[in-house]
Amino acid sequence: MSSLQVADPQGTQPCRSVLYIPGSRERALEKARDLACDAIIFDLEDAVAPEEKTAARDLLARVLAGADYGPRLKLVRINGFDTEWGREDAAAMARAIASGAKIDAILVPKVSAPADLDAVAVLAPGVSLWAMMETCAGMLNAQAIAAHPMLRGMVMGTNDLAKELGSRFRADRLPMQAGLGLCLLAARAYGLTIVDGVYNAFRDEEGLRAECEQGRDMGFDGKTLIHPAQLAVANAAFAPSEAELDLARRQIAAFDEVTAAGGGVAVVDGRIVENLHIVTARALLDKAAAIGALALAG
Repeated sequence: MSSLQVADPQGTQPCRSVLYIPGSRERALEKARDLACDAIIFDLEDAVAPEEKTAARDLLARVLAGADYGPRLKLVRINGFDTEWGREDAAAMARAIASGAKIDAILVPKVSAPADLDAVAVLAPGVSLWAMMETCAGMLNAQAIAAHPMLRGMVMGTNDLAKELGSRFRADRLPMQAGLGLCLLAARAYGLTIVDGVYNAFRDEEGLRAECEQGRDMGFDGKTLIHPAQLAVANAAFAPSEAELDLARRQIAAFDEVTAAGGGVAVVDGRIVENLHIVTARALLDKAAAIGALALAG
């Protein structure tokens, strides 16, 4: 998707909870099949020690060739091309996909410019790509990156971004707002899925909930997670509430009634409802239906 377009802000592929799973841990790969996550990032980069990289690549290709992870989105994060493993990671995943492995996309780390995606696309032609957005250059080049024809999604890498910025942790993530906003704008302009960065204190449920709610309110589709204990909080935060669904249904009903009578604007709960609100309301109902279908399939 290389042309500029208006994105569906809700999307139909649930990505509320996107869990990192180390590609080197066979037991974790097996357990992930039964976890209540919307998407999985099978990680060959940060979660795998250097001496385990090659074995992890082979293990992951073998597992994904046979394991059934259901309708969840399945991403493989490869190593960067500035390492000795990156190019073979990309080539190996491309071969695995060609042989029938159930991989939806390759996640490219530290994407700073479209050329980083081009390099992977050469070794994995026709394979969908996602971009880790975690460098200052990546923030400044977000629009050009989002326009790449093979790109389907973005993942915020807030830990690496904080390192580059030299910023301190704040609960409100004020130092992150410029970068988060630039990537959100780019993703929405080009119809991409975009998920927020990780919350490191995996036992801090209240802190996680607050950051999920902040990300949701900003417009992210979901949050990347480092531990299964975080799944329930993310799933709840990024799912439409019953109150939101009820309002969406009432907005649609009121608008349909008004338009049938020749009008163009309805009023629900004392607020104007126009066609743009109906687009959002229908997308919200579609998202709820997609979440329900994923739960049934899982």
